[in-house]
Amino acid sequence: MSSSDYVVKVLELMRDNLVRSVLVIDSDQLVGIVSQGDCAIKVLLPGLSAKEVLVKAVMTPNPISVAYEDDLRDCMQIMISKRIRHLPVVDEGKVRGVISVGDVVKDTLEHRTGQIQFLERYIKEWDSSKKK
Repeated sequence: MSSSDYVVKVLELMRDNLVRSVLVIDSDQLVGIVSQGDCAIKVLLPGLSAKEVLVKAVMTPNPISVAYEDDLRDCMQIMISKRIRHLPVVDEGKVRGVISVGDVVKDTLEHRTGQIQFLERYIKEWDSSKKK
C-alpha cells in the first residue's frame, strides 16, 4: 500500500485479506501503518469519502517496528506499553511481516500448554515413584 493510494483501497485490502491493519510502504521503505480504527475515526466518522481521502492523511507515520530477531516477549511488552495491536517486522531495511496481538496470544497459549503438559508428566512420574 502506498501513501498516495486512497483509503478505499486499504479497506478493500483489509476485507479481502481479513486483516485489521495495512502497512504503508513508499519506495520500499516503511512509512506508516493504517488500522481499521484509523479509517473509521478519521474518514467514516467525519463523513468523508474513503474514495477521496489519501492514505497519508490517516496513516500513523513512522510506526514502531521490531527486528526479525527480537524476542516475542519484548514485542508483547511494546504492544502493551504503546497500546498497539500490530508491529511491523523490519530486517535490513526491508519489511518482512507483521506481528499481531493475536500472534502473541497464540504463542503464549502454546507456551503455557507446553508448561502444563510438562508439569502433568512430572506429577504423574513423581506420584508413580511414591507408590513403589
